[in-house]
Amino acid sequence: MSRIGLQPVEIPENVEINFEGSVLNVKGPNGEISRQINSKIELKIEDDLLTVERKTDDKEARSLHGLTRSLIDSMVEGVANNFEKTLEMEGVGYRANKQGNKVILEVGYSHPVEIEAPEGIDIEVEDGDSIIVRGSDKQLVGEVAAKIRAIREPEPYKGKGIRYKGEYIRRKEGKTGVTATEE
Repeated sequence: MSRIGLQPVEIPENVEINFEGSVLNVKGPNGEISRQINSKIELKIEDDLLTVERKTDDKEARSLHGLTRSLIDSMVEGVANNFEKTLEMEGVGYRANKQGNKVILEVGYSHPVEIEAPEGIDIEVEDGDSIIVRGSDKQLVGEVAAKIRAIREPEPYKGKGIRYKGEYIRRKEGKTGVTATEE
């Protein structure tokens, strides 16, 4: 039995859930998300609770049970309260600027790097060295934040680069080389 799949999903007052065929639509103050639900999973809405049940007891249905419940819970939470990832830039001359829907990063390359926010994602720049990615789709927020981080990943010697807020970077000791006077 799936422990997560058995837990009901609480539906806040400001969130609407519609289930037509195999498509689940979740609509709230922060947007609308749709997702295809597998035919081996059945959804039931009673009062303010949505329960996820499986139609059969085969291996695929058991593996989809908890996953589907977690995805639906993330959809409900996302349209009620946006998801957010914060990135920090560390390095001399590293900065970010926002121009319209684009974020321009200066991170040590010979040219500035432009990133355009996809639909449903809002990117903010604070103090020129902090980037906040917000949106109702948890997967898309994480994907955009990972793409921004991949532009200049933090290196282990000086710690320069773009990192998630609170991320720990294991530091390495630099070269100790032998100097000419020691020989």
